[in-house]
Amino acid sequence: MLHAVIMAGGAGTRFWPESRADRPKQLLALSGERTMIQETVDRLDGLVPSERVLIVTAARMVEAMRRQLPSLPADSILGEPCKRDTAPCIGLAALLISRDDPEATMVVTPADHVIRPIAAFQRAISQAAALVDREPRRIVTFGIRPTYAAESFGYIERGAALDGPGLYEVAKFHEKPPVALAAQYLAAGNFYWNSGIFVWKARTILESLQQDAPEMLERLQTIVAAYGRPDFAETFDREFAAIRGVSIDYAVMEKAQGVAVIEAPFNWDDVGSWQAMARLRGADAEGNTIDGKHLGLNTTGTIVRANGEHLIVTVGLRDCIVVHTPDATLVANRGDEESIRRIVKLLEERGWREYL
Repeated sequence: MLHAVIMAGGAGTRFWPESRADRPKQLLALSGERTMIQETVDRLDGLVPSERVLIVTAARMVEAMRRQLPSLPADSILGEPCKRDTAPCIGLAALLISRDDPEATMVVTPADHVIRPIAAFQRAISQAAALVDREPRRIVTFGIRPTYAAESFGYIERGAALDGPGLYEVAKFHEKPPVALAAQYLAAGNFYWNSGIFVWKARTILESLQQDAPEMLERLQTIVAAYGRPDFAETFDREFAAIRGVSIDYAVMEKAQGVAVIEAPFNWDDVGSWQAMARLRGADAEGNTIDGKHLGLNTTGTIVRANGEHLIVTVGLRDCIVVHTPDATLVANRGDEESIRRIVKLLEERGWREYL
């Protein structure tokens, strides 16, 4: 059977001041009326039943997730006691799923992407699941055809074509490149952005972790053995904290054999920063993207976001970002947006934790 694992533990610091420690970007409505985690679950509707959806998030966000996703069973949302990257998250999910379904096929997806149209996404997942059913040792990922020389994404180099639409062997995974190398990848035409979406048999990923990360897997097995027992929370805290955090790319994907990539037939945006608002919501005749109550005079190329009836008035702004929340307001140059991550560190250093 097909199961879905949604990784929802990211911090989303580049969306400060709206994204906070207890309400990161996956709990925000950035591309429409629904929050990102709600859109991710919606995307699976009709493909994976709700009882086979597992969300892995930070422990502090479990209750907020449950409030946003009342249709999911309460035990569908699992809270990690600390951050340990994607490999432990995926390994733990695979072990939990395998208890009741040893032959399970998993689709693993982040909670903070915008993917449209849903029908194309579901067809691609079904194609990958069918391939994994035919060839249980296969690991399938999805590549996004690059539109510019991005330095912020890992890349997938495709190899020989396989039998299926847009289906190829993976020749090699490449880490995030400097811009000159990313430009070479773009020109070559056989490189994709790594979407971070995977389809595989649960047992295949567990076998890979047994081979490449046995200590991690042993601790995860100890956690799962305690599931449902009175000492589960204590065991989870102790064993998970002892794991060395590592991504699934480093732990498994870069070493795995027989990995296939499907050229994604859907539109994909990783919604990495406030710049994504312009792509997702469009712009007016002056190039402004407005989400909230706004009055602009001589304002161009600016992103404005506010909640409720709070009015933002901009005069003479060009290529800026303005985000208002009840206790903090950001005004930044669009070209210096990466510095927003530094703001979070500065707030920590000053002890202003009420703004984190």
